[in-house]
Amino acid sequence: MTLTELKAAMERGDLSAKDAVAAFRDEYLEDCKHPQPLNCYIEFFDDALAKAEKADAARAKGEGGGLCGLPLAVKDNILVEGKPLTCASGVLKGFTAPYSATVVDRLVSDGMIVTGRTNMDEFGMGSSCEYSIYGPTRNPVDRELTPGGSSGGSAAAVASRMAPAALGTETGGSVRLPAAFCGVYGLKPSYGTLSRYGVVAFGSSLDQIGMLARSPDDIALLLASCSGADRHDATSEESGLEEILPLRPKEIGGVRAALPEEFFGEGIDPEIKEKVKAFASYLERNGAVVEPLSLPILKSAVAMYYIIAPAEASSNLARYDGIRYGFRSDDAVTLEDLYTSSRSKGFGKEVKRRIFLGNYVLSSGYYDAYYKKAQQVRTILCSGLAGVFDTYDIIVSPTSPCTPFRIGEKVDDPLSMYLTDICTTFVNLALLPSLSVPCGKTRAGLPVGVQIVGKRFSEALLLGIAKTYHESGGT
Repeated sequence: MTLTELKAAMERGDLSAKDAVAAFRDEYLEDCKHPQPLNCYIEFFDDALAKAEKADAARAKGEGGGLCGLPLAVKDNILVEGKPLTCASGVLKGFTAPYSATVVDRLVSDGMIVTGRTNMDEFGMGSSCEYSIYGPTRNPVDRELTPGGSSGGSAAAVASRMAPAALGTETGGSVRLPAAFCGVYGLKPSYGTLSRYGVVAFGSSLDQIGMLARSPDDIALLLASCSGADRHDATSEESGLEEILPLRPKEIGGVRAALPEEFFGEGIDPEIKEKVKAFASYLERNGAVVEPLSLPILKSAVAMYYIIAPAEASSNLARYDGIRYGFRSDDAVTLEDLYTSSRSKGFGKEVKRRIFLGNYVLSSGYYDAYYKKAQQVRTILCSGLAGVFDTYDIIVSPTSPCTPFRIGEKVDDPLSMYLTDICTTFVNLALLPSLSVPCGKTRAGLPVGVQIVGKRFSEALLLGIAKTYHESGGT
């Protein structure tokens, strides 16, 4: 069942929250016995069933919120009060969250039950969900393949029916890429739609909580509950998405869609092009105006991203020094040894690589050449995209240039891994919303995602188009 179907079943009295949580827990426990477990959950919370029983009791009394008893999985970098949080890193091993992130707090206040914390790339740095101290997550479609990252655990939990919906986080495509690889919906909301309070920072000007689910309605259900300004996060804004329910199918006739040529050229899997073009044809058949567009600056988005994001990460992760936060090495003699040893042992290799890169682009002598230049080009990118949305309602592209790759295939080739984000990073740089929609499978049976991007706070339009497509059967 989808989240929306679960809600309806509980409201009719056909299903209890306890039975629903027990079913997801049993699915998880059964998978743990598999020779190659998916490893999508780091931990399925022991108290989830007890909370479900309380939700059932509240519903019987006519109490509980609008999402009473509905289960939700949460990525391991979003705080849930009283629960461990590690960001899949040795640096935070043993840490317990003292409070809940605002988004979690709002969903729980509406009655949702957090069933567990999901696996991820360490501190959100990766495109495959392999850089985790808990080991790699596997793709439910084929366990030899990665689920995409860094929210791969959340995507795999939803795709494998171990959760009806999950929260992930995005810095450059970390919700949309695993959504595409696992064949589910993944929304990266506009920057500011959701509070980032209680989310462990990676790149503060890029970070955003996102949602993974099996239908556009499910994502709308979550958005309506947890979006809006938060006094703890000055970057959060009122977006009006509290009024998104009921989600209406969008009349596609008259929608103007742009297809950036930069995302249909060399390096894009031909079968992915075919599926995304088929989606564009679907839009045209239903009255949309679909036109090719060239915006050459899109080719520079990955380069911009891999300067700005590591720079912000190197600053944000400086707090994990063995003194104020995180793991402390016990074999240091001097203060300098303590810093060096704690960070060397606590962080994994991909995090270290990005800290080095970030420190380099921020260092004296290179700041102007790299970081400052990247921010200047980012301004040009934002201006160019604003011009696009003066003419078009949406941008349509592949979510990923490739289908899910094998576990271990790209871990020794970081540049190849980084290029997996080629279609998604511009969205984060420009603070836009974007939705990855399942649009079929390749001849080998691997999922393909199409990305729909809109102007800021156009989530209702993106989800409405997806709902229309979803209900048509994708034809």
